[in-house]
Amino acid sequence: MASVSVTRRFDLTDVKWAKLEPLLPSGKKPGRPPKWSNRQLVDGIRWRVRVGSPWRDVPECYGPWQTVYGLFRRWQRAGVWQQIVAGLQARADAAGLITWDVSVDSTISRAHQHAAGARRDGNLQREPPGGARRSRPTMRWAAPAVG
Repeated sequence: MASVSVTRRFDLTDVKWAKLEPLLPSGKKPGRPPKWSNRQLVDGIRWRVRVGSPWRDVPECYGPWQTVYGLFRRWQRAGVWQQIVAGLQARADAAGLITWDVSVDSTISRAHQHAAGARRDGNLQREPPGGARRSRPTMRWAAPAVG
């Protein structure tokens, strides 16, 4: 396993990367090899999510912000992040590191009055929010008469 030097304090160590790497999709396409490794891009995504900064502020050591954001959105649309979380939870559960206790309380949460509705012109939005996919239009076929 090739080791990448940890450039930042919160970057993935070799041990953590060894646990995460098998859960990532293999992107073997013919042609030129990628300039940025998945490890650098994932570290860039982790940095952005941890810090909460705009995508344009991702440090250059993780690659161009457009590349980091593109990988994040591609994997979000494809459901890769959910698969990674499910895989990590399954491994931790098998090792006995997770207790699945559920606690319910009766605390009341209220939303602000402006949080009640959706976008006024949702059809003008360029991309669907989050990992949501646009639904395909359904075609209604006339069912043959049963007789």
